[in-house]
Amino acid sequence: MPVPKILISDALSEAAVQSLRERGLAVDFRPELGRDRDALLACIDAYDGLAIRSATRVTEKLLSRAGRLRVIGRAGIGVDNVDVAAATARGVVVMNTPFGNSITTAEHAIAMMFALARQIPQADASTQAGRWEKTRFLGVELTGKTLGIIGCGNIGAVVADRAIGLRLRVVAYDPYLTPERATELGVEKLDLEALLARADIISLHVPLTERTRDILSAETLALTKSGVRIVNCARGGLVDEVALRAALDSGHVAGAAFDVFVTEPAHDNPLFGHPNVVCTPHLGAATREAQENVALQVAEQMADYLVQGAVRNAVNLPAISAEEAPRLRPFVALAEKLGSFLGQLTDAPVRGIRLTFEGAVAEMNTRALTAAAVMGVLRPVLPGINMVSAPAIARERGIVVEAVTRAGSAPDYESVLRITVDAEDMPRDAAGTVFHDGKPRLIEIRSIPIDAAFSAHMLYVRNRDEPGFIGRFGSVLGEAGVNVATFNLGRDARGGNAICLCAVDAPVPDDVLEQIAAIPQVKWVRPVCF
Repeated sequence: MPVPKILISDALSEAAVQSLRERGLAVDFRPELGRDRDALLACIDAYDGLAIRSATRVTEKLLSRAGRLRVIGRAGIGVDNVDVAAATARGVVVMNTPFGNSITTAEHAIAMMFALARQIPQADASTQAGRWEKTRFLGVELTGKTLGIIGCGNIGAVVADRAIGLRLRVVAYDPYLTPERATELGVEKLDLEALLARADIISLHVPLTERTRDILSAETLALTKSGVRIVNCARGGLVDEVALRAALDSGHVAGAAFDVFVTEPAHDNPLFGHPNVVCTPHLGAATREAQENVALQVAEQMADYLVQGAVRNAVNLPAISAEEAPRLRPFVALAEKLGSFLGQLTDAPVRGIRLTFEGAVAEMNTRALTAAAVMGVLRPVLPGINMVSAPAIARERGIVVEAVTRAGSAPDYESVLRITVDAEDMPRDAAGTVFHDGKPRLIEIRSIPIDAAFSAHMLYVRNRDEPGFIGRFGSVLGEAGVNVATFNLGRDARGGNAICLCAVDAPVPDDVLEQIAAIPQVKWVRPVCF
């Protein structure tokens, strides 16, 4: 198996490069490529992984040239410079490092609050210019003020913790913040309008999405307290900069401290030049510790994925830890093959996919197994699909995917995975398990018990349980020179519905399939491959 090859197209620490090499990966460290799009386009097809920071832009055009690419690692939180939808459609895992610079960014937000409250940059410039304007810079205390945090995730939580230590009252708006987590953090959860009305200082810590773009607009800024101060160390675009400048000019907003801007590098901006604005050039993660942390973290994540199949901090694939990957691998194979079996039997459009996890498998990473099963069902009609792209493609096609867990309810087997494919013509179902040898097995088709291993080439036959079928079936294959590897039968009742799953050494010609279909007991025959 060839050694996975990673391209680093932005500046990452030498420790990260060394970490990748120590894990057995081939690494090309070419940080100049992040700003040379043509050169990057010319070479990207040679790599399995791409490690970036903010200079490299991963566009749909770049991804279309990256035939080998399996993973993109962003050393940092934001993936604004990656077309995640295009990467997902092409089955490329996109990872970030949400924890490596959380403390650094939170500390910068706190520093900006102090700078804003005490006018430190303005006072520094005045003092160093030889003016001793002690009475000009009248600041405000942070103690006792109400800090409104918009977005209480990794960074917002650290800001809340530091602010509480500084004796601020902290309120938070975050749709995903549970009451229990709010209590644990010591913050009061509010809706957005209530936060805007109460906060003396507002600090933003949300990603830029269509829902959060201009979350502080002219309309929402009008809902804030008079004299409010606003800090943005998250993403440019969260605040309408023109509307904020107007609110600053009117005096409704007392001050603003921004580390991020709609357009970066920011050489001109509506906020520049206002006496009550503090600006820094996107320094939130700019400490030696953070740069080293995120570089090492993204290197470890990419190596774990390419070598072990472990998935951490992916924005478009369920997490799979390095510890669970070996145990999960045979069940991923089962989910994929079981889904593929049903997908190959289904000609009509698929409306839904239902998975039921019974026994020990119900305690595993069912999100990853669900992705594998959906991939299997859709792969017969979409050969390029994989675990990354499958859930998104299912959503795009309006396919409802449902997963149910039933721990401890598989009496005959330690673990059972059942899949039902709801197609427009009829539902189809099958179940499987993994034996102690680690090999997946089919144990039920159409509610009929069977015991069959998956093979490269198989024939699936539905027939009536009547004498003569096995002899005629074997004669047809034998006369055609088709060698039978394994032969498995099942039925629902004597003389009722029966199934046959037969492994053969090579694909069966169409004329032989026609002969099998003509056997009086046969209702339907379909070749399947794995």
